[in-house]
Amino acid sequence: MNNFTRVFQGTAFMSKSPIEIYILKDHLFCVNESGRIEKVVAPEDAKYQTILDVNQDKLQRLKEGQYILPGFVDLHVHAPQWAQTGTALDIPLYDWLNTYTFPLEAKFSDLDFAQKVYQDGVSTLLANGTTTALYFATVHKEASLLLAQICAEKGQRGLVGKVVMDNPDQTSEIYRDVNTQTALKDTEEFILAVNDLSRKTKQGVYPVVTPRFIPSCTDDALRGLGELAAKYDTYIQSHCSESDWEHGYVQDRFQKNDAFALHDFGLLREKSVMAHCNFLNDEDADLFRETGTAVCHCPISNAYFANSVIPIAHLHSKGVEIGLGSDISGGFSPSLYDNARQAVISSRMLEDGVNTTLPADERGVPNSRITINEAFYFATAGGGESLSMPIGRLTENYAWDVQIIDTTVATAKLPIYTENEDLNDVFQKIMYLVRPENICEVWVQGVKVHSR
Repeated sequence: MNNFTRVFQGTAFMSKSPIEIYILKDHLFCVNESGRIEKVVAPEDAKYQTILDVNQDKLQRLKEGQYILPGFVDLHVHAPQWAQTGTALDIPLYDWLNTYTFPLEAKFSDLDFAQKVYQDGVSTLLANGTTTALYFATVHKEASLLLAQICAEKGQRGLVGKVVMDNPDQTSEIYRDVNTQTALKDTEEFILAVNDLSRKTKQGVYPVVTPRFIPSCTDDALRGLGELAAKYDTYIQSHCSESDWEHGYVQDRFQKNDAFALHDFGLLREKSVMAHCNFLNDEDADLFRETGTAVCHCPISNAYFANSVIPIAHLHSKGVEIGLGSDISGGFSPSLYDNARQAVISSRMLEDGVNTTLPADERGVPNSRITINEAFYFATAGGGESLSMPIGRLTENYAWDVQIIDTTVATAKLPIYTENEDLNDVFQKIMYLVRPENICEVWVQGVKVHSR
């Protein structure tokens, strides 16, 4: 009972199921040397007081108005785009990529510039409660490895991909891989380097095979990346059926949807996460379920660039794994709180419809809404399941990845006025109202990585 590294006492919230919140009031969370939760103890447990008594020197007791939430899992971040976040969101996706994004990402051949942006970006995500992030870097092997190193140093669990863009028909000469052979060689060297780094990193960093999206890659690159992912059993990430333009491009090129085209190249598997997926049909969704491929829902970014609202409730009902992503910088906010809120808003708009010239019963798509409980699930447990990692829950043998929320911060005080306010209501207020000022501590794998 005294072999724990640290013991936390306080009230916590986690997902019991996709629709239910589990409230752990005044529980003890006993963390071991490896940074995992060894024991969760309820106040009525006979060992509760004994554990408290023998671990006074290791005890962190939360203050009144503080609560524990699992750390967020952001399944889609373009790390270099942190430098342009909040700009140029009023133009079409194709123009946005070629006018703003690709010229910016080309600058990451400069490691000094990459260092500045990546340091700030990773720190900002941690400050917003994101303990695990799935990153697109750039085509540059060295800068991509630098991002993985920064994640390792700052204590974030980073899954990092060196982006592949070798198709001269769809990529500018200022920003693409030299050729297919170089793209695959650099990807393999990157995988080996990050695997080596991970062995020295407590929370883990992971290489990710990353074809940017089908338009940016030749068939040979897509095939070679699928083979590399199988050879090294890596994670895979890409964009899938995001917008009218991208979805239509793939249909014209392959006479099939993105899902089946990607699958043909070996890119849909248990460790695959595909961003957006707004235009998946039921056959695509069945393929995702069968292969274990997860959908990353990027609700803010989708509002700007996806030309649609994804039927996320329908996909989840079909057994597809779902996580949440900020999609910096297609999404302007680094906060998964903001994205969880937008996920609920967008789902309500899809269900109710937006065209008031239509009768109410013809305006929307029935059974499309999700609740804030479900959005929280996608940001935590759903993200962990999408990555097949023991993260996103406050359960024994899961990583101690948490954010400690202070609802009493003077500049961001939550409207909680009664001592015995229903804790379900407190949870909802946290999800809808928390700002970065309220996140007073963030822990990853049992290590404090951010504090205010």
